[in-house]
Amino acid sequence: MKKRLIVFIAIVILAIPSIGSAMPPRPGPYVAGFLGVSLPMDMDVTSTQYGPGARTFNDRVEFDPGIQAGGSGGFDFGFLRIEGELAYKSGEMSSITEKTSNVKYASVDGRVGVYSMMFNAFLDLRNPSPVTPYIGGGVGFATLYLSDTFGTDTNTGYRLRLYDSDEETVFAYQAGAGLEIALTKMLSLDLGYRYFGTAKAKFKRSSFTATEAKFESHSAAVGLRVKF
Repeated sequence: MKKRLIVFIAIVILAIPSIGSAMPPRPGPYVAGFLGVSLPMDMDVTSTQYGPGARTFNDRVEFDPGIQAGGSGGFDFGFLRIEGELAYKSGEMSSITEKTSNVKYASVDGRVGVYSMMFNAFLDLRNPSPVTPYIGGGVGFATLYLSDTFGTDTNTGYRLRLYDSDEETVFAYQAGAGLEIALTKMLSLDLGYRYFGTAKAKFKRSSFTATEAKFESHSAAVGLRVKF
């Protein structure tokens, strides 16, 4: 986590000398890439075991910070940008608590990975300076990958399989804001924040178990945008 923040700050500092002499960014087609930190929100998971003595568990899953990376391409109309975006974000599970019984699982080994394809629109608040604030959002689809997940029951000390690995594609949406900093007429630095969320995914690897959850996260990223 610290290494990612150091890299982020270093890129911003290196760009500062160019900002004063740069011209405002120009309209036109562009491509961009970004890298940042994803902070998954606590996730409510419903897990059902079928068969004799069927049971349903309602869990609260907490995550460690993960990564976010991706790219986009679109057209800048001068005040409005429309783009397509491909991105990946992930979260390592740090703890799981069964909310009904309050049983806690430690030493959790599991993760959620998210591949998303989004259609975005951003409103650029143009001004005479090379720094352009923007706001906007988008909709699309995301494929959620749930790994085999294990945890140790803190009451009994037993190591248990909590979720089976599976994947599901669901509706996704995001909203965010940021700053575009023109380094040249063609090259810009992008500092952005995004809130990202999905519809509920239903993971059902077999006829004996079913797991339902939706993914939400906050993220901050730094990117480079090249216009043509």
